[in-house]
Amino acid sequence: MTKLCAAAQGDERRTYPTFSLALAALSGPHWSALSPSAPLRHWHLLEVGPGEHLTTSPLRLDERILHFLTGVDAPDVRLRGLLEPVQVPAGPSPSQTKTAGEVATLWRRVHETDTGDPWSAVQLSGGDPLSLAAIAALAATTVGMQLRMLRATRLPVPAAELVTFARLLEREAMLDGFAVAIELDASASPEIICATTSLLEFMRHPVVVCGGEPLHLRARPFLRIEVTRATPAEQRQLWHEALGRSASTQLNGDVDRVLAQFQLNPDTIRNVGHAIALHHAADGASPLGPSLWTACRAHSRPALHGLARRIETLATWQDLVLPIGPRQTLRTLAAHVRQRTRVYQEWGFAAQSDRGLGIAALFAGASGTGKTMAAEVLANELRLDLYRIDLSSLISKYIGETEKNLRQVFDAAESGGAILLFDEADAVFGRRSEVRNSHDRYANIEVSYLLQRLESYRGLVILTSNQPQSLDAAFSRRIRFTVNFPFPDATQRAEIWRRAFPADTPTENLQIDKLARLTLAGGHIRNLALNAAFLAADDNEPVRMKHLLAAAQSEYAKLEKSLSTSETAGWV
Repeated sequence: MTKLCAAAQGDERRTYPTFSLALAALSGPHWSALSPSAPLRHWHLLEVGPGEHLTTSPLRLDERILHFLTGVDAPDVRLRGLLEPVQVPAGPSPSQTKTAGEVATLWRRVHETDTGDPWSAVQLSGGDPLSLAAIAALAATTVGMQLRMLRATRLPVPAAELVTFARLLEREAMLDGFAVAIELDASASPEIICATTSLLEFMRHPVVVCGGEPLHLRARPFLRIEVTRATPAEQRQLWHEALGRSASTQLNGDVDRVLAQFQLNPDTIRNVGHAIALHHAADGASPLGPSLWTACRAHSRPALHGLARRIETLATWQDLVLPIGPRQTLRTLAAHVRQRTRVYQEWGFAAQSDRGLGIAALFAGASGTGKTMAAEVLANELRLDLYRIDLSSLISKYIGETEKNLRQVFDAAESGGAILLFDEADAVFGRRSEVRNSHDRYANIEVSYLLQRLESYRGLVILTSNQPQSLDAAFSRRIRFTVNFPFPDATQRAEIWRRAFPADTPTENLQIDKLARLTLAGGHIRNLALNAAFLAADDNEPVRMKHLLAAAQSEYAKLEKSLSTSETAGWV
């Protein structure tokens, strides 16, 4: 072959094919074949090596094309590890089938007319990532294709690299017969969003974007479909199919309680249901209701990526020292969360209006008065996860970023109806200001967005503040419960002291009435008791009043308060 090339070109050094050789040897040649937009170079079928002139530069058949022509299944090495196959769901829900049919119909129209127009790109949004991928896979199968998933974070950002990547990706999709799905996160950076949009503009092949903020395309047909979660009836049917007849009969009431709290995708329902059914088959004597709830809670546990911290809830009603009024309000709040599905759905209140169905509560009081502990008690009572929102990570100086972070928090927590705890809420729920510049305008937009999410969030949102008067008035109107946490009086402080030390802690001659003289809130009392326990342990003694005196001096110094002799008279 090399000798023939050299002989045909009259130069023993040119042992390789060139464009000039092809123009001379082939019938009906045309110079346009050399243009970058012509198929040979557009699809990177041939690689042009370095040379003085384009026509005399060496040509090399692309490795992927060589393998394809010889019948070898060898995907392009430049795309290796970037594309993940997506399986069609075993038993799609009716709503998934319907949405997939809409996408397939759109694609079929282009395929059957064969006009040469690009296939319509589709963006699926509103559902969880697994459900969106399942719909895309079902749509691709309907038109005779497989589906491969590409994460948007893996796209090259520089324009020149992105163009080459798009050509190679589309070429691979046509050679291997698959549609492309792009997983786009709602919190994607502007660079990633721009790269995704550009990729869609470059490609003419079937592409589905799963998730993300709404995209806008100009040079290609584009449809955005809002995907709704499986209806309660569909979820109930999936649960009964996954659990089997025996477990399903035993868990009938428990399934309804799970439906009221958790919004799980069909794949998760099948996995959890099969696991519960196997457990029931192995040990039919143990109750399955608690196991079902625990499994659903674990699978729906949101990943909030540093924007929130999950609190292990150990506190119970017995640990909470409050007057009768606030305690009763907290119990009423718990009843609202437990019974919201019955009241809203079964009793018809949701049909009157879809606004104001979320439950928001304001816990107002000084630091240490039990606001966070009360949130723990509620989470423990309701058997739900409690997340403390990290406001330092949430609030951004960049325009629009705080709103994006808030959206990420609420969307991630939605599936399990987790309890969201905004400590020092006035920092993010403060009064809207007069618009003097663009930052004021966007700050007010963030507050308005929060108002909307408070109303639509299915779970419980707790705002804590020691300055409730600084909250925006619009938030106050949407807060269903306000619980005031008063500074504890002497009687309540004595009760807190009685509960400050665990039963296993050795104590000796503690005088509760004298300890109650300290004008401290419950949180500071617990800190003081813990400090005293460490001092006693270091002395290898039980906790005595002398250890509490030393701990009190330290606690007051931390608070920049003076410890008077009247408060500690007769301690030691």
